[in-house]
Amino acid sequence: MKVLLSIKPEFVHKISSGKKLYEYRKAIYSKRDIKRILIYSTKPVGMIVGEFYVDDIIEEHPDKIWEKTKEYSGIKKSFYDNYFKGRQKGYAIKIGEKNFYEKPINPYELFDSFTPPQSFLYLSNKKYSASSILSEKLAV
Repeated sequence: MKVLLSIKPEFVHKISSGKKLYEYRKAIYSKRDIKRILIYSTKPVGMIVGEFYVDDIIEEHPDKIWEKTKEYSGIKKSFYDNYFKGRQKGYAIKIGEKNFYEKPINPYELFDSFTPPQSFLYLSNKKYSASSILSEKLAV
C-alpha cells in the first residue's frame, strides 16, 4: 500500500534538490508499514510528480523535532513554529531514496472524481484503487 501526500510546489522543489529531507505533518497515516509515498504537487502544478521511500518517522514534541531536523528542514523556523503552533505532538517523515518522474502523472485522468487530499490519501481504498494505468506506472 502507498500513500499520496499533498505537498506545495515550493517544497517539492526543495525535496527534489535535496535541501528538504523531512516532510512535516500535524497528523500522519495510521498504517506504519507504509514504505513509499507518492508526491502530489498541489496547484498550480496539480500532478503526481514523483515518490520517495520513508527512511524514518519522528514522532515527538515539535521543539524536539526541530532540533533533530532543522539542518535539512527546507523551511524557516518561523514557518515551522506557525505550522505547529499549539501542538504537543508532530511528525517528521525522513525522506529516503527519491524518484521524480520524467512525465508527471495527472491524477484527474486516472481516478474518477479525484480530490486532492488535505494531508494524505491511501491508494488502496475503492475510490482510488489502482487503475491499469496507475498499476503500470507505479506498481501500487
